[in-house]
Amino acid sequence: MQYLRLGATGLKVSRLALGCMSFGEPGLGDHKWTLDESASRPIIRQALEAGINFFDTANSYSSGTSEEILGRALQDFGQREELVIATKVHGAFGTGPNMRGLSRKAIFTAADHSLRRLGTDYIDLYQIHRFDPDTPIEETLEALHDLVKSGKVRYLGASSMSAWQFSKLQYTAKANRWTPFVSMQDHYNLLNREEEREMHPLCADQGVGVIPWSPLARGRLTREWGTETPRSGVDQFGLELYEDGDKEIVDAVGSVAAARGIPRAQVALAWLLSRPSVTAPLIGANKAQHLDDAIQALSVALEDEEIKVLEAPYRPHRPAGF
Repeated sequence: MQYLRLGATGLKVSRLALGCMSFGEPGLGDHKWTLDESASRPIIRQALEAGINFFDTANSYSSGTSEEILGRALQDFGQREELVIATKVHGAFGTGPNMRGLSRKAIFTAADHSLRRLGTDYIDLYQIHRFDPDTPIEETLEALHDLVKSGKVRYLGASSMSAWQFSKLQYTAKANRWTPFVSMQDHYNLLNREEEREMHPLCADQGVGVIPWSPLARGRLTREWGTETPRSGVDQFGLELYEDGDKEIVDAVGSVAAARGIPRAQVALAWLLSRPSVTAPLIGANKAQHLDDAIQALSVALEDEEIKVLEAPYRPHRPAGF
């Protein structure tokens, strides 16, 4: 396994992060296709044995059961001091009006709930899951800073917003000597490269690590266009992210993979890992083979001509995933 610093920090994270949205009690929350605890634990163990030290979840995944499953597995299989645990705040974690968003009250309450579910006394990377237009950013930033100063959180990250919003957050934090964000978790893959226009140059300038979600476009880059899976049929959010014109890119991945004699997933991930802005893509694995392909992709070095073939069909997309 390879390790890189997360942005300009001294924190070392594995080149792959295990995204844990796939883990959770089926039927709870918005994700009906998740793995229960008995099916999740072998994949978490496999990741640890492969040298992955970076695990990402969220308080809203499967009504908090993703955090619970991850926390119990890491207690049993790993050594806490060696691990980087990331979770998020913003999504609803209850039914009341203050049980979502980025108010001071919501952040403090959500952090305590996440710590309890994860079974740990600190979170390595605490991320705002989206921008909250209903809360003054000063309120959000000071609350996050206070969590860092309390010792409950080590670093702060953000996810999926416009570059101008992220720039405003960073500027306000630094102007007030509050803790800035060290990472951006955004939607980035061969089918949607819009982050290359503004967000990734901003992150490079500010020393912010990029940890893309959906690096395989919810599996679309791993199979022929139009192939249905149990997840694709019920993943309403995923249906909003991609367009029919993306088929040409999927076909290009298939041609490069066929020429090399390797799975499509390895080609798509190798392309992402070759991008200078990317620190660690989030690998959402619900089969052992998914994780094996991701690890093998670390050894795939694409030729310049192959990269041209993969990138040539791309056309501008509307912003998606915010």
